[in-house]
Amino acid sequence: MNYRLTKVLSSAAIYFVLTLFAVLMLFPFVVMVATSLKEPSDTFAYPPRLLPRDAVTVEVAGFDEPLPLYLLTVNGERKQYAYTQQNVEIGIYAEPNNLSQTYERPKSEVRPTGGFTNPKKITLDGKEVGMFDVEVNGAKVEMVLVRETSLGKFIDPTNPNDVQLANVRLSEPVTRLTWHPENYPEVIALRGLDRSLTNTALVTVLVVLGQLATSIAGGYAFARLRFPGRNNLFVFYLGTIMIPFVVLIIPLYQLMVLIGWVDKLTALVIPWVFTAYGTFLMRQFFITIPKELEEAALMDGASRLDILRRIFIPASVPAIATQATFTFLYAWNSFVWPLLVINTGNEQNHVLTLSLMILRGRASDAPNLILAGAAIAVLPPLIVFIFAQRFYIESVTSSGVKG
Repeated sequence: MNYRLTKVLSSAAIYFVLTLFAVLMLFPFVVMVATSLKEPSDTFAYPPRLLPRDAVTVEVAGFDEPLPLYLLTVNGERKQYAYTQQNVEIGIYAEPNNLSQTYERPKSEVRPTGGFTNPKKITLDGKEVGMFDVEVNGAKVEMVLVRETSLGKFIDPTNPNDVQLANVRLSEPVTRLTWHPENYPEVIALRGLDRSLTNTALVTVLVVLGQLATSIAGGYAFARLRFPGRNNLFVFYLGTIMIPFVVLIIPLYQLMVLIGWVDKLTALVIPWVFTAYGTFLMRQFFITIPKELEEAALMDGASRLDILRRIFIPASVPAIATQATFTFLYAWNSFVWPLLVINTGNEQNHVLTLSLMILRGRASDAPNLILAGAAIAVLPPLIVFIFAQRFYIESVTSSGVKG
């Protein structure tokens, strides 16, 4: 009984920890999608809210446009009032001998002591200040102006004569859950993201197909064909993985200038269709395929190309899917190389990462549009990875490291 209980508690603890980490990993994506469906004003709301909300408005007689509703506490009761979009200047007054006791009055209702032509003044803390007649319990009391503020003017929608003054920033607006999917077509129209999305998809597909073709051909050659120096050549080719990309930037860019591919999509495709990692992955998977299958096919008169097409490729779907997934994620999210080789003024050849960089400056006052663009960039590779993860796991568990 104790063993069973310990096992159940252990499993529950493991699931709890895994769920906690899953929630922490998913939370940024949830915030991104939720914010992309908000209005700009909602993104700056305080305290921050996860789900998108819109302010509730109401038609009030005498006003041309609907007024936003706020919750105010009046006589201990929470009630909805409409904000008239008008502010009232408020003066905070106190008696000179008792500055701790203050009174708030609209400045328009307070007059200087002695009138505007001959106002009364006194010296307070070494400064000359004016005196004002403030009504307290029906009597006029001479006071000094301590400070000023501004309060919003609110009215009861059902009783326009009921007017209240309150701080707008500290008042709670009445909101309702909503969403704004129109942010997505708006952000696409704002920076031509449709063209960038098409270019990114084209470049990604061509890079994926190119890397698969070269990786499968190279992996088969290193795994099955025997030629002098094969192993040394494979080790040398594999060693190129250790060369940092920053070392290749200048010579690669000079090569693009020499060929004339600068500011063209070709420069985003051709240099990246060869990959030592993909060749290594395919080679490691191909050597796990029994040689008897290949020998039987050769005895039946099949060519090397037929063997590769009919035996090796169908048997290597997990490895091919893994390579395609990694290549897709890299090509889709590539930023540094497109930034170097594509002119920012050439919007016709922009990819998604470049357009998002420019969008960040153009829509800096609208975080909802920036995150809508980010969602457009993030969701496709996320979907691809979700659908391809079973092939990736199968490849990892079955490929091994045979030599």
